Amino acid sequence: MNKAQPPTALALAGPTASGKTAAALALAQAWHARGGLEIISVDSALVFRGMDIGTAKPTPAELAAVPHHLIDIRDPLHAYSAAEFVRDAELLMTQIRARGRMPLLVGGTMLYFKALFEGLSDMPPADAGVREGLQQTLAQEGLNALYARLQTVDPITAARLAPADTQRILRALEVWQITQKPISSFQTRNAHAPMRSDIALIALEPVERAWLHTRIAQRFDQMLEQGLMHEVQTLRARGDLHADLPAMRCVGYRQAWEALDKQAPVAEMREKGIFATRQLAKRQITWLRSMAHRHRVAADAPEALAQVIALTQALIRPGK
Repeated sequence: MNKAQPPTALALAGPTASGKTAAALALAQAWHARGGLEIISVDSALVFRGMDIGTAKPTPAELAAVPHHLIDIRDPLHAYSAAEFVRDAELLMTQIRARGRMPLLVGGTMLYFKALFEGLSDMPPADAGVREGLQQTLAQEGLNALYARLQTVDPITAARLAPADTQRILRALEVWQITQKPISSFQTRNAHAPMRSDIALIALEPVERAWLHTRIAQRFDQMLEQGLMHEVQTLRARGDLHADLPAMRCVGYRQAWEALDKQAPVAEMREKGIFATRQLAKRQITWLRSMAHRHRVAADAPEALAQVIALTQALIRPGK
């Protein structure tokens, strides 16, 4: 980043349960004397209304403490894409700066960050005929067979996706059948295209994985105590939602939905939910490590919050 051109926005990324919300609120308090900041959520689950507990959505008090954006903007029946996020985030950053405040992008949906920093590829549009054929294969052979096919034609994408991620596996195979190219080839940044430098990315990354695993388990237990199963039961009772929707495939909701289908014990659902959350965190960390322009802060360090604040002060010149 050119020191003569300080960033016009800040970004705070990290795996689930790494302390992003606490760090964002601490930044907001520290930034108050400099005109304040507004938070833009970079989270594909927080966009959904009625999904509060399982997404660890900020509390009403936290939402009132600093302006938040891109939270509760979609009904769970409707998807929200990376392209929509980039469009909305760009507009919000412009509006926030016009109010004399600093935009702070906070979240763990690394695909959104990647799209924002590297731009969107010219992805082929959906093909109803190809998708119908894949749906038939799914019904006849099962998801494991489709995932195995993806591992053959596009091992890079297969390694990034969870084996149970039906929608993304189908989309990756659809792109392959349409173009005979892996979807990962469209998602790779053009080496000659510049990485945008107007947003400073701070990454909360734990040094000890055990620290993160403990926090993940504690937070999942807290979600269960707060009523996660009841929240999913309420969503199911609507009658128009189903397990294959992007909203219902979010970690925690997927396991709760399956447990309710099978009438499985909560203890079994808890084990599966914690494991899935750990796998999500692992993928998030892998994505982060590919972002060479990030400024890393050890999330498990006692002084992590102070380091985040000090880093932002060093990145932004006084008076900006």
